[in-house]
Amino acid sequence: MSIKRMDNILIVVDDLEAVKAFFVELGLEFEGQTTVEGPAVGSLIGLGDVRATLAMLRTPDGQRIELDKFHTPAAVRFGPVDAPVNALGLRRIMFAVDDLDGVVARMQAQGAELIGRMQYEESYRLAYVRGPEGIIVGLAEQLGQEPASADQPSPKR
Repeated sequence: MSIKRMDNILIVVDDLEAVKAFFVELGLEFEGQTTVEGPAVGSLIGLGDVRATLAMLRTPDGQRIELDKFHTPAAVRFGPVDAPVNALGLRRIMFAVDDLDGVVARMQAQGAELIGRMQYEESYRLAYVRGPEGIIVGLAEQLGQEPASADQPSPKR
C-alpha cells in the first residue's frame, strides 16, 4: 500500500483568529471551523479532557492547513516564538506565488516580518516572512515562465 496524498498540515495556535486572517490574506480560502472534544478525540491524539477549535484553510490547488486552538488541555510552547529556521522540528511552509514583491508587501502590511529574500540562479526569487505566533512562510516566484494561453499548450516539464 502507498500514500494517496497529503491530506493536511496541522498548526497548533494560541490566537486562532490572527493566524486564520494571516493565511486568508496570503490567499488561502477559509473552509470552515468546528469544535471537537471528548474521549474519542483524546484517545486519537493521546491527551485527556480534550476540547479544541479547528479551522480548515485550503490553497488554490486544494492542499489544506488545519489550525487548532486547544482550550483543554492548554497548548504547550517549546522554545521561543521567533525560533530560527534551523531549529529542530517543522520550521516553515512554502507557497508558490505569482508576484513575490506584492505578496511580501501585502503580508508586511498585515504585520508579518520579512526575514530575508534572495534570487536562486535564474530560476526563482524567494522570501521568508514570519507571521503571527512565529509561523515562518516561504514564498517562491518562478522566473522566466510565461503562463500558457488558451490557444497555446503548456510547456512540458
